Amino acid sequence: MRSDPAPDDAPGAARAHDHAAVAHLRELGAFLLDLDGTLVLGDRRNHGLVPLPGAVELVDALHEDGVAVAVLTNGTARPPAAQAAVLRGIGFDLADDAVLTPASAAAEVCVRAGHTRVMVLGGEGVFAPLLEAGIEVLAPEGRPKVDAVFVGWFREFGIDHLEAAANAVSDGAAFYSASQSLYFATADGRALGTSRAICAVVKDLTGVRPTVVGKPSPHAFRTAVHRLGVRPRELAVVGDDPELEVPMALRGGAFAIAVNSGTGHAGSFDHLEARRRPHLIVNGVDELLQLYRSAG
Repeated sequence: MRSDPAPDDAPGAARAHDHAAVAHLRELGAFLLDLDGTLVLGDRRNHGLVPLPGAVELVDALHEDGVAVAVLTNGTARPPAAQAAVLRGIGFDLADDAVLTPASAAAEVCVRAGHTRVMVLGGEGVFAPLLEAGIEVLAPEGRPKVDAVFVGWFREFGIDHLEAAANAVSDGAAFYSASQSLYFATADGRALGTSRAICAVVKDLTGVRPTVVGKPSPHAFRTAVHRLGVRPRELAVVGDDPELEVPMALRGGAFAIAVNSGTGHAGSFDHLEARRRPHLIVNGVDELLQLYRSAG
């Protein structure tokens, strides 16, 4: 059911679509949508978000057809409910619980692991879901006894924060990262992901590799599936990063859709064997909306 190869590797090149894959769009019960580079673009601090063409209309069309919709972003600059409010402010019909972040998955992971005290490197967007889950959150200061260290969006980090995190991990705390992506898409081009930069230092100092709870981890996928209340085979996962959404969807047994409006491009998957390619590749969610409507 995968898309036919494009005749041109250039970004934005037209692709012929497999008719069975397009028809399958109407058989799905839920859509899990990436944010930056898929639905919106903002600045390097995730502010000034602007919907990409067709994004608001796609969400509306899915709602009209009774298809469940959720947004899963690797960004932790805002708590999920606050991010949902921002998206409603620019036209998206999304409830507070329709937005998920790595912190949403981290809260579930920590509860399952029995972690009660967690050192957090990041702001409210990183620690709010943990507090809501009843977990005690500690700042990266000094040498407190903690069960885990969780690293998210934290552009303000300094040497003292790195030292506190490294000491905690060296003392036996579990080590979690919101994301290990090098970059994320913005209106000004790609921007550095802080989680990976911070974790690289802590890993180098301690020798401990972080467990990723955001995309493309099974933790993030499991959290989304639970929230949407569907089986993986009933779910479409849509995203722009070739290393995140598509691998996560394929490993989880979902329908994988790649868009070329962010970090990926038309030839991003051409070097991969067929089983590792998305089921559908589109230039953007505006094209996805057209295909969804045509399938109906």
